[in-house]
Amino acid sequence: MSDTVESVIVAIDGPSGTGKSSTSKAVAAALGLSYLDTGAQYRAITWWMISNGVDTQDAAAIATAAGKPVIVSGTDPAEPTITVDGEDTSAAIRTQAVTSKVSAVSAVPEVRARITELQRSIAAAAEKGIVVEGRDIGTTVLPDADLKIFLTASPEARAARRSGEIKGADVAATKEALIKRDAADSSRKTSPLAKADDAVEVDTTALTLQQVIECVVSLVEEKRSATDNAEKRAAR
Repeated sequence: MSDTVESVIVAIDGPSGTGKSSTSKAVAAALGLSYLDTGAQYRAITWWMISNGVDTQDAAAIATAAGKPVIVSGTDPAEPTITVDGEDTSAAIRTQAVTSKVSAVSAVPEVRARITELQRSIAAAAEKGIVVEGRDIGTTVLPDADLKIFLTASPEARAARRSGEIKGADVAATKEALIKRDAADSSRKTSPLAKADDAVEVDTTALTLQQVIECVVSLVEEKRSATDNAEKRAAR
Protein backbone atom coordinates (compact mmCIF):
# COMPACT_ATOMS: atom_id res chain seq x y z
CA MET A 1 0.00 0.00 0.00
CA SER A 2 1.37 3.46 -0.82
CA ASP A 3 2.46 6.05 1.73
CA THR A 4 -0.40 8.31 0.65
CA VAL A 5 -2.99 5.67 1.50
CA GLU A 6 -1.35 4.75 4.81
CA SER A 7 -1.33 8.36 6.00
CA VAL A 8 -5.09 8.69 5.95
CA ILE A 9 -6.62 11.69 7.71
CA VAL A 10 -10.03 11.06 9.27
CA ALA A 11 -12.20 13.91 10.58
CA ILE A 12 -14.92 12.96 13.08
CA ASP A 13 -17.33 15.73 14.06
CA GLY A 14 -20.55 15.94 16.02
CA PRO A 15 -22.10 17.34 19.20
CA SER A 16 -21.36 16.20 22.76
CA GLY A 17 -22.52 12.76 23.83
CA THR A 18 -22.50 11.13 20.38
CA GLY A 19 -19.53 8.90 21.22
CA LYS A 20 -16.88 10.90 19.34
CA SER A 21 -14.02 10.43 21.79
CA SER A 22 -14.53 6.74 22.52
CA THR A 23 -15.07 5.97 18.83
CA SER A 24 -12.14 8.05 17.60
CA LYS A 25 -9.68 6.58 20.08
CA ALA A 26 -10.74 3.01 19.31
CA VAL A 27 -10.65 3.53 15.53
CA ALA A 28 -7.20 5.12 15.71
CA ALA A 29 -5.92 2.25 17.86
CA ALA A 30 -7.41 -0.40 15.56
CA LEU A 31 -5.88 1.14 12.44
CA GLY A 32 -2.52 2.21 13.89
CA LEU A 33 -3.25 5.92 13.52
CA SER A 34 -2.55 8.89 15.75
CA TYR A 35 -5.46 10.51 17.63
CA LEU A 36 -6.32 14.09 18.49
CA ASP A 37 -9.10 15.31 20.78
CA THR A 38 -9.53 18.93 19.69
CA GLY A 39 -12.15 19.56 22.36
CA ALA A 40 -9.49 18.92 24.99
CA GLN A 41 -7.43 21.74 23.50
CA TYR A 42 -10.30 24.19 23.83
CA ARG A 43 -10.86 22.96 27.37
CA ALA A 44 -7.15 23.44 28.06
CA ILE A 45 -7.10 27.04 26.92
CA THR A 46 -10.31 27.67 28.90
CA TRP A 47 -8.71 26.14 32.01
CA TRP A 48 -5.70 28.44 31.50
CA MET A 49 -7.94 31.50 31.23
CA ILE A 50 -9.76 30.60 34.47
CA SER A 51 -6.50 29.77 36.28
CA ASN A 52 -4.91 33.05 35.23
CA GLY A 53 -7.87 35.24 36.20
CA VAL A 54 -9.00 36.14 32.67
CA ASP A 55 -12.69 37.09 32.54
CA THR A 56 -14.25 34.39 30.34
CA GLN A 57 -17.11 36.75 29.48
CA ASP A 58 -14.69 39.37 28.15
CA ALA A 59 -13.92 38.45 24.52
CA ALA A 60 -11.29 41.17 24.19
CA ALA A 61 -9.40 39.94 27.25
CA ILE A 62 -9.56 36.35 25.98
CA ALA A 63 -8.32 37.43 22.54
CA THR A 64 -5.37 39.26 24.08
CA ALA A 65 -4.35 36.21 26.11
CA ALA A 66 -5.02 33.56 23.45
CA GLY A 67 -1.39 33.27 22.37
CA LYS A 68 0.10 32.91 25.85
CA PRO A 69 -0.49 29.31 27.01
CA VAL A 70 1.72 26.55 25.61
CA ILE A 71 -0.57 23.61 24.85
CA VAL A 72 0.93 20.22 23.96
CA SER A 73 -1.30 17.30 22.92
CA GLY A 74 -0.10 13.69 22.99
CA THR A 75 -1.51 11.68 20.07
CA ASP A 76 -1.29 8.09 21.35
CA PRO A 77 -4.90 6.79 21.27
CA ALA A 78 -4.13 4.40 24.13
CA GLU A 79 -3.04 7.24 26.39
CA PRO A 80 -3.81 10.71 25.02
CA THR A 81 -2.21 13.44 27.11
CA ILE A 82 -2.48 17.19 27.28
CA THR A 83 -0.30 19.68 29.09
CA VAL A 84 -0.53 23.44 29.52
CA ASP A 85 2.74 25.25 30.22
CA GLY A 86 4.23 21.86 31.09
CA GLU A 87 1.49 20.91 33.58
CA ASP A 88 -0.61 17.78 33.05
CA THR A 89 -4.20 19.04 32.82
CA SER A 90 -5.94 15.83 31.70
CA ALA A 91 -8.19 15.78 34.77
CA ALA A 92 -8.41 19.52 35.47
CA ILE A 93 -9.95 20.31 32.05
CA ARG A 94 -12.89 17.96 32.68
CA THR A 95 -14.30 19.87 35.65
CA GLN A 96 -17.71 21.55 35.56
CA ALA A 97 -16.02 24.95 35.94
CA VAL A 98 -14.31 24.44 32.59
CA THR A 99 -17.31 22.76 30.94
CA SER A 100 -19.56 25.72 31.76
CA LYS A 101 -17.18 28.24 30.18
CA VAL A 102 -15.62 26.42 27.23
CA SER A 103 -18.26 27.48 24.68
CA ALA A 104 -17.75 31.18 25.46
CA VAL A 105 -13.97 30.92 25.22
CA SER A 106 -14.13 28.73 22.09
CA ALA A 107 -16.31 31.28 20.30
CA VAL A 108 -13.56 33.95 20.35
CA PRO A 109 -12.02 34.11 16.82
CA GLU A 110 -8.47 34.57 18.10
CA VAL A 111 -8.80 31.41 20.20
CA ARG A 112 -10.09 29.41 17.26
CA ALA A 113 -7.33 30.71 14.98
CA ARG A 114 -4.67 29.75 17.53
CA ILE A 115 -6.06 26.28 18.20
CA THR A 116 -6.84 25.57 14.53
CA GLU A 117 -3.23 26.32 13.61
CA LEU A 118 -2.08 23.94 16.35
CA GLN A 119 -4.44 21.21 15.13
CA ARG A 120 -3.29 21.49 11.52
CA SER A 121 0.36 21.24 12.52
CA ILE A 122 -0.34 18.09 14.56
CA ALA A 123 -2.26 16.48 11.69
CA ALA A 124 0.50 17.35 9.21
CA ALA A 125 3.11 15.75 11.47
CA ALA A 126 1.24 12.43 11.83
CA GLU A 127 3.28 10.15 9.58
CA LYS A 128 0.86 7.22 9.48
CA GLY A 129 -2.26 9.34 9.55
CA ILE A 130 -4.56 10.56 12.27
CA VAL A 131 -8.14 10.54 13.54
CA VAL A 132 -9.10 14.07 14.55
CA GLU A 133 -12.32 14.60 16.47
CA GLY A 134 -14.15 17.82 17.20
CA ARG A 135 -16.91 20.10 15.96
CA ASP A 136 -15.41 21.89 12.95
CA ILE A 137 -12.74 19.50 11.69
CA GLY A 138 -14.32 18.55 8.37
CA THR A 139 -15.60 22.06 7.67
CA THR A 140 -12.78 24.32 8.88
CA VAL A 141 -9.70 22.66 10.36
CA LEU A 142 -9.10 19.88 7.81
CA PRO A 143 -11.47 20.52 4.88
CA ASP A 144 -9.31 18.22 2.69
CA ALA A 145 -9.47 15.26 5.09
CA ASP A 146 -9.56 11.89 3.32
CA LEU A 147 -12.72 10.87 5.17
CA LYS A 148 -15.23 13.00 7.07
CA ILE A 149 -17.73 11.48 9.50
CA PHE A 150 -20.46 13.30 11.40
CA LEU A 151 -21.85 11.46 14.43
CA THR A 152 -25.34 12.24 15.67
CA ALA A 153 -27.70 10.88 18.35
CA SER A 154 -30.96 11.92 19.96
CA PRO A 155 -30.69 14.41 22.86
CA GLU A 156 -32.14 11.74 25.15
CA ALA A 157 -29.48 9.17 24.23
CA ARG A 158 -26.70 11.71 24.53
CA ALA A 159 -27.90 12.88 27.94
CA ALA A 160 -28.11 9.30 29.20
CA ARG A 161 -24.54 8.63 28.06
CA ARG A 162 -23.17 11.80 29.59
CA SER A 163 -24.99 11.18 32.86
CA GLY A 164 -23.49 7.70 32.96
CA GLU A 165 -20.02 9.30 32.75
CA ILE A 166 -20.68 11.68 35.64
CA LYS A 167 -21.61 10.22 39.03
CA GLY A 168 -24.87 11.57 40.45
CA ALA A 169 -25.69 13.54 37.29
CA ASP A 170 -29.32 14.44 36.57
CA VAL A 171 -30.33 13.22 33.08
CA ALA A 172 -32.89 16.00 32.52
CA ALA A 173 -30.41 18.69 33.56
CA THR A 174 -27.71 17.07 31.43
CA LYS A 175 -30.03 17.04 28.41
CA GLU A 176 -30.82 20.73 28.93
CA ALA A 177 -27.11 21.55 29.18
CA LEU A 178 -26.34 19.59 26.00
CA ILE A 179 -29.05 21.38 24.03
CA LYS A 180 -27.75 24.72 25.29
CA ARG A 181 -24.20 23.75 24.27
CA ASP A 182 -25.43 22.69 20.82
CA ALA A 183 -27.10 26.05 20.32
CA ALA A 184 -23.97 27.92 21.36
CA ASP A 185 -21.67 25.81 19.19
CA SER A 186 -23.94 25.84 16.14
CA SER A 187 -24.68 29.58 16.20
CA ARG A 188 -21.21 31.00 16.83
CA LYS A 189 -19.91 33.12 13.97
CA THR A 190 -16.47 31.53 13.78
CA SER A 191 -16.29 27.86 12.74
CA PRO A 192 -19.68 26.72 14.03
CA LEU A 193 -20.58 23.07 14.68
CA ALA A 194 -21.76 21.88 11.26
CA LYS A 195 -21.81 18.80 9.07
CA ALA A 196 -19.53 19.06 6.03
CA ASP A 197 -21.29 18.57 2.70
CA ASP A 198 -19.17 15.51 1.93
CA ALA A 199 -19.34 13.96 5.40
CA VAL A 200 -20.87 10.54 6.09
CA GLU A 201 -23.52 10.86 8.82
CA VAL A 202 -23.74 8.07 11.38
CA ASP A 203 -26.66 8.12 13.82
CA THR A 204 -25.44 6.40 16.99
CA THR A 205 -28.74 6.55 18.92
CA ALA A 206 -29.59 2.86 18.57
CA LEU A 207 -26.03 1.56 18.20
CA THR A 208 -23.65 0.17 20.79
CA LEU A 209 -20.22 1.74 21.00
CA GLN A 210 -18.69 -1.36 19.42
CA GLN A 211 -21.12 -1.12 16.48
CA VAL A 212 -20.19 2.52 15.93
CA ILE A 213 -16.48 1.67 16.04
CA GLU A 214 -16.92 -1.17 13.54
CA CYS A 215 -18.92 1.09 11.24
CA VAL A 216 -16.25 3.80 11.22
CA VAL A 217 -13.37 1.32 10.81
CA SER A 218 -15.20 -0.11 7.77
CA LEU A 219 -15.64 3.38 6.30
CA VAL A 220 -11.93 4.12 6.72
CA GLU A 221 -10.91 0.79 5.19
CA GLU A 222 -13.26 1.38 2.24
CA LYS A 223 -11.72 4.80 1.71
CA ARG A 224 -8.20 3.39 1.87
CA SER A 225 -9.09 0.66 -0.63
CA ALA A 226 -10.73 3.11 -3.04
CA THR A 227 -7.73 5.46 -2.86
CA ASP A 228 -5.30 2.59 -3.34
CA ASN A 229 -7.21 1.34 -6.41
CA ALA A 230 -7.36 4.83 -7.88
CA GLU A 231 -3.59 5.22 -7.45
CA LYS A 232 -2.94 1.87 -9.10
CA ARG A 233 -5.11 2.87 -12.09
CA ALA A 234 -3.31 6.20 -12.34
CA ALA A 235 0.08 4.46 -12.30
CA ARG A 236 -0.77 2.18 -15.24
